[in-house]
Amino acid sequence: MMKKITACMILFSVCFFSCKNSPSVESVKEDELFSLSYGRFEDQLNMFDLADIGNVHTSMTMRDGFFYIANGEAEKIMELNSYGDLLTLYYNETEDASETRTHESAASKRKAIVYPFSNPGAVAVDSRKRMYVVSTMPKERQEENEDGTLLYSQIILRFASDGTSEDYIGQQGIGGTPFPFIKNIYTTSSDELVVVCITTEGTIVYWFSEAGFLMYQIPILTKDAPKMPDAKAGANAISVLQDVIPDCTSRRLFVKVDYYEPRIDEDSKTEAGIDFVKTYVFPLAVESGKYGTPVAVPPYEETVSADYSKLVFRLPYDFLGVSNSGWLFFIISTDTGFGIEMVQSSGQKVIKRHFDVPHDDILYYVLSLSDSGIISALFIEKEKARVVWWRTDSLTAAIVRS
Repeated sequence: MMKKITACMILFSVCFFSCKNSPSVESVKEDELFSLSYGRFEDQLNMFDLADIGNVHTSMTMRDGFFYIANGEAEKIMELNSYGDLLTLYYNETEDASETRTHESAASKRKAIVYPFSNPGAVAVDSRKRMYVVSTMPKERQEENEDGTLLYSQIILRFASDGTSEDYIGQQGIGGTPFPFIKNIYTTSSDELVVVCITTEGTIVYWFSEAGFLMYQIPILTKDAPKMPDAKAGANAISVLQDVIPDCTSRRLFVKVDYYEPRIDEDSKTEAGIDFVKTYVFPLAVESGKYGTPVAVPPYEETVSADYSKLVFRLPYDFLGVSNSGWLFFIISTDTGFGIEMVQSSGQKVIKRHFDVPHDDILYYVLSLSDSGIISALFIEKEKARVVWWRTDSLTAAIVRS
């Protein structure tokens, strides 16, 4: 999930200049698919209090044109088609939930499945329509490490394609102990589950077989983040482990590292902050634990005008995901929408585009990248929620054909 912060807002917090996107980048047309009203009925989102938008617990993913929205505030999950028709409702059978389910006629063909959710979070769906959902264990079953700095509280629920609850997955596999904080979950083309967790020391990735057995546990510690490839230029570089995302089609991880350098004040000769230098993505083979050749990710650039001069600020993109065709997707919020960058995993081709999005109308948003390379968004606005997508898959396919 991403909250609404624009690149220009970041720059304004440092200096009061005017900024604009540089250079001009072609925009991609947004397709609005459907909207959802707010309320307690089964086909509505329950956001409770939109004034408290900082505590939203709603996520979304898209698979094969079907949308799965986990509405944590209502402790329910909705499966919808691209027209917004509710196909399946998974809900916690509280008094409010029961009223929600029976609001529609008894002749409704949609499925209604009861499950005692506790703060449902990220959702992933595999090729067989098996659904995985992050959930929180009851407090009495949560655990802490010895010094109390790490809480193990989350598990992965698993549902069959017919909605049947199968089991839950923990660190060791089926029925295992809870995970530390889960940043996101993914399924691969082989229907294997990948769980990316954040700890005080960095990232831990758990890679499970299609049957739910733990195959690999890969710690990627902040202190061991790869050094900047250009050793001379990066002698004083600070490595920031920004994200880890699995490949769709092979057992490897893509590790994004942003590099910064100390900024020296010319007058006092002391450090006055840090400046962004470069981003690299390192492919990591899960089975051998070895890094491959890194891919340089071109930065996003903002032009800032002050008096009669112009300054160009270089900013790192956020890592959105990887498509099954091997494209790496990056995104950054701008004053007029989103900047998108698509990089081939070989580093040979780079596509830059822009999404025109009126941020002032949006209170909260969730972005999702499908394995086919389509970017979808759930926009939480004051009056309603909208689901849109951008057919970025056609852009990458056109490059491959050319």
